[in-house]
Amino acid sequence: MKTLVLGIGNILLTDEGIGIHVLQALEPELANWPDVTLLDGGTLSFTLAGPIEDTDALIVVDAANIKTKPGEWALLKGEEMDAFLMGNRKSTVHEVGLTDLRVIAILAGHWPEKRAMLAIRPDVVDWGELPTPVVAAAIPPACAAIRGLIREWQHEA
Repeated sequence: MKTLVLGIGNILLTDEGIGIHVLQALEPELANWPDVTLLDGGTLSFTLAGPIEDTDALIVVDAANIKTKPGEWALLKGEEMDAFLMGNRKSTVHEVGLTDLRVIAILAGHWPEKRAMLAIRPDVVDWGELPTPVVAAAIPPACAAIRGLIREWQHEA
C-alpha cells in the first residue's frame, strides 16, 4: 500500500507552515519506511493532484481553523475529512484548497479510500520562519499520531 504524507504550508508565515515542520520532523524516521512518501506540498497547487491520484493512502498535514485552541490538533479520517473540507472551504489559508484537489482526484477516479487530515490550529500567521511555541509543541504528538495511523493502515492491508 503506497502512502503519501503531504505537508502543506508556507514556512515563512510562522504557524501557517506547520504542515512542513511536521513533515520535516517525520523525515528522519519515515524516509526509510517502505511505500511511504513524504511530500512538501508548499502552499498547494494543482500539480499535487497527480501524486494524490497515484497513492493508496493519503495523510495531509496542515494548519486549519478547527474549533479548538491554538496548538491543538485533530485527526480527521475518511468521510470526516471530506465533510470538514466541504463544510469549510475557507478553513485553510491557501488559495488553491484541498477541496479543489479532492474534486480533481474524484473526477480522475481516484480519491484514496484511506485518507486523513491532521489539522493543527494556528496561533499566529505573520512573517516568521518558526512556529509559535504553542503550535511547535503540537509537532511531537502529531508525528506520533501519523506514525500510528500509517501502522494501522499497513496492518489492515
